[in-house]
Amino acid sequence: MIHEIFPVGPLQCNCSVIGDEQSREAMIIDPGDEIERVLDSVRKHGLKVTLIVVTHAHIDHIGGAAKLKAVTGAPVVMNQNDSALLKMLAVQAMWIGMRPPERVKIDSSAGDGDKLRAGNLEASVMHTPGHTEGSVCLYFEPEKKLIAGDTLFAGSIGRTDLPGGSFEKIMRSLHQRVLALPDETIVVPGHGELTTIGRERETNPFLVGNS
Repeated sequence: MIHEIFPVGPLQCNCSVIGDEQSREAMIIDPGDEIERVLDSVRKHGLKVTLIVVTHAHIDHIGGAAKLKAVTGAPVVMNQNDSALLKMLAVQAMWIGMRPPERVKIDSSAGDGDKLRAGNLEASVMHTPGHTEGSVCLYFEPEKKLIAGDTLFAGSIGRTDLPGGSFEKIMRSLHQRVLALPDETIVVPGHGELTTIGRERETNPFLVGNS
């Protein structure tokens, strides 16, 4: 697996470029901004983007998806439960003082249990509501790697005070779904440094004693 992670945009969302070394097919996860930087990574590794995945419809994760789709022609997938948030991109832009991005058309919904593929790489979709209604995590089982969106961070969890957020739901998603993964699973949060399931189980103040 080729996996390059870099923060993009004013809120420094972790964007992932994930490529299959054999087929050179790639999926881009959370292209929030700085699409030229994303494309530079794609070209550097000799990849062809075949899928664009959005973990949830907050502007810092989806803001560059329309531009990336226009350049690559790759379909965009997002969980349908975030459709209302998608319609609020202009409002979200006002919240953080930036210009509204181009509205992106979602080609298909990323539903719980769906398999998303790029060449020989396969990610299982885990619907993990709480940060938003349509938040999803992507689990690459052979690589034991979780792209967690804004559901889980190193030492913290996603905020639940924005539209569609629910503390009760995010805790249920974390305890019933995310913490069921092996301790050695590498977690790529939506922002900040990487961690592991085991580390968060032992040290995350929101999870200690509740797993």
